[in-house]
Amino acid sequence: MIAIQDILISDEVVQAFFACELSICKGACCVDGDYGAPLEEEECKFLDDIIPQMKPYLPEASYEKILKDGAYLLYEDVQTYGTQLMPDGPCVFMSRDENGIAICGIEKAWKEGAVSFRKPISCHLYPIRMKHNPDQGFTALNYDRWHICRPACANGLNNKIPLYKFLKEALIRKFGEAFYEELDAAAEELGKKELIS
Repeated sequence: MIAIQDILISDEVVQAFFACELSICKGACCVDGDYGAPLEEEECKFLDDIIPQMKPYLPEASYEKILKDGAYLLYEDVQTYGTQLMPDGPCVFMSRDENGIAICGIEKAWKEGAVSFRKPISCHLYPIRMKHNPDQGFTALNYDRWHICRPACANGLNNKIPLYKFLKEALIRKFGEAFYEELDAAAEELGKKELIS
């Protein structure tokens, strides 16, 4: 376990290899699962605010679902807000590109300058999952292993890309440059210890 400020990082975050292989998985993490993307409180407001701008970036059925049921809901069994899901499973903000790969409609709108919100941080950080523990005063970062990501594990291993380096941009977005630099230094130290032991 690595501790930086009030954040605890699982060793797997720096030791595992990972790099998305979308040509194989087709973005299955946007399609499969029991819940939508976990949302932070301020992200719910962002989603409410951008709904009118999202129409050109989503399938018509998805946009109609958002208008009817909202962009997100409280998943009561896990006490977490998350994006709505379509009846057949995908995130309501998912669309597909010309190759059939799932893409985030929010991120597409962001890239085109239509919205200022990139996408939920839980999506940007995946497969790292954040767990806040307000009673203890820390946040934990853990690697969420999922069988649909096996191609990403193989791709990361083949190209020697550690998970935390693959997610550098997302980690900096959430925690800042100084945090990432500390994490990178801690990962190097951990690597030296592994070589010694």
